[in-house]
Amino acid sequence: MALATYAGFSLDCDDPATLADFYVKLLGLEVGYTSDEFVYLGSPGSGIGFVKVDKYVPPTWPDAGVPKQAHVELSVENLDSGEAAILAIGATKPDFQPQPDRWRVLFDPAGHPFCISVMS
Repeated sequence: MALATYAGFSLDCDDPATLADFYVKLLGLEVGYTSDEFVYLGSPGSGIGFVKVDKYVPPTWPDAGVPKQAHVELSVENLDSGEAAILAIGATKPDFQPQPDRWRVLFDPAGHPFCISVMS
């Protein structure tokens, strides 16, 4: 018997509303809860939260100076057009790409790395 059920995960950031807006555009999720300190998108079990952290420092991936704090895997229909669309809503792309023919590493506006790939 489980002691708890999965509700989602949260990312640290300096501006929850701005980061949540990026993920609304990226994933089409709806805002489930919002305050100055926390925004939650989606519903329990399939949502994502954004927590305000004072003096937030983004990860420096692939350098381990400030390790990544989360890693999200996303599926797109086409790597090139998917990447372009995601960059257009505010993501950035690091120079280092481990296997760009198979997946791409991008950063959300707060600097969290995530990957896109074609999983179908």
